[in-house]
Amino acid sequence: MTRLGLERDIVDRDVYDRSVERFRRDHIRLPTFAQIEDPARIPGRILSSLDGVDPDAPDPRNLFRVHWHNARDRRTRLEVPDHIILPRSLTGVDAPIVVLIGANFPMIASHKVLAAYGCLAPRLITGQFDPVTHRAIWPSTGNYCRGGVAISRIMDCRGVAVLPEGMSRERFDWLIAWVLDPSDVIRTPGTESNVKEIYDECARLERDPANIVFNQFCEFGNYLVHFLATGRALERVFADCGKRAPHLEPAAFVSATGSAGTLAAGDRLKESLGTRTVAVEALECPTLLYAGHGEHNIQGIGDKHVPLIHHAMNTDFVTAVSDGTTDALNVLFNTDVGRAYLADRRGVPAETLVRLPDLGLSSIANVIASVKIAKYLELSESQAVLTVATDGAPLYRTEVAKALRRDYAGDVDDVRAAEIYGQHVLGTGTDHLIELTRRDRDRIFNLGYFTWVEQQGVSLEDFDARRDPAYWTGLRDLLPAWDSMIDEFNARTGMADGA
Repeated sequence: MTRLGLERDIVDRDVYDRSVERFRRDHIRLPTFAQIEDPARIPGRILSSLDGVDPDAPDPRNLFRVHWHNARDRRTRLEVPDHIILPRSLTGVDAPIVVLIGANFPMIASHKVLAAYGCLAPRLITGQFDPVTHRAIWPSTGNYCRGGVAISRIMDCRGVAVLPEGMSRERFDWLIAWVLDPSDVIRTPGTESNVKEIYDECARLERDPANIVFNQFCEFGNYLVHFLATGRALERVFADCGKRAPHLEPAAFVSATGSAGTLAAGDRLKESLGTRTVAVEALECPTLLYAGHGEHNIQGIGDKHVPLIHHAMNTDFVTAVSDGTTDALNVLFNTDVGRAYLADRRGVPAETLVRLPDLGLSSIANVIASVKIAKYLELSESQAVLTVATDGAPLYRTEVAKALRRDYAGDVDDVRAAEIYGQHVLGTGTDHLIELTRRDRDRIFNLGYFTWVEQQGVSLEDFDARRDPAYWTGLRDLLPAWDSMIDEFNARTGMADGA
């Protein structure tokens, strides 16, 4: 579990050659990171070939849909990435909250397939993963392992999902339909915050040399693909917003911690737009805020540790949102009574209401955290908060039903809808939010020692190197190196341009 995905040379030529043969046989071409950042760079003949491809099929051509520019039909391509601008009538704050939509990604309807590709591609082109003889192990709390399994199917190899048994039923239903063997879905104890148990299972699996673990929490391909692609997508979205509101300024970027991959976009936005970065976690498990622990249901933001790829020294705020809030708003946004209340009593426009299903549980957490930072910074209507919706409500339909049974005696009426909105939107305050000092950043950084050095075998030298900002900027040199190797790999498989 100590692989960090930093190689830029071929590690094992035999493995590399077998991967080339598999990709030649199956006519698989790898997109470059530059093409994922800007799909306009994808050759026209490849774009044309996508016209008849089902976005939910394990078709190799769907790798060229692993970007932020898919339309809502997940087939056509947009110049400006799909996004929602949430108005004051919904959020209760003057600052517009701009949400980048992740539900348009292929195969899993979540942007986590982007992270899976970012971790896998460097291993393939450096001869560290052999789709002929290896099993790909994908540790996750739900969406990342689905992305990994989807790409494993494309390569005709076994992908193993390792995730907590308490995750939503929809995740497991999808996985069972996609894995090559039912035993490749491994349920570990606990729920969202039980990441340590996932690591323990991966350590067991890794004793077999045929199993290769793609640990999103420590592989820097995850960080780099989000720095490059998610950061660029948000830049384009904000530029488009600026055309309609020339005086709009970017104030903050908000993202749940999760694997810390998406937070990498904040590093890019801080440089290009001057935003401050806000890390979000569950109040029931406030690891960064209070070194706390506990269980929660904001699925997709695994915690109780600090990911190795979290650039803690560049994080400006930490805040927490309760899973009671995300569960309640999941009900409000996805029931007829709830939407009718928002339309009739709050004046939320129809074009906003129809997009609420694009917000899953962690996406709702990001929105509420955006409300918190807007209040804390006293932002005006000319200052925007940027955030991301990792996935949409279809992955949590059973969670709506569960919350209705548990909290609302099976149903909500207008009064309960008003109570939900009043408590969880208008009642959102600036509690459980800290503006990080240097000492706070050091504290969060040091907390990662116990996971990565003591438990996972990362050297102290590699761990401490991440304290230096130059370490993170230096990582970017990997991207053109990897793209050159991807071009060479495609040429050897016969799938390069003109082949």
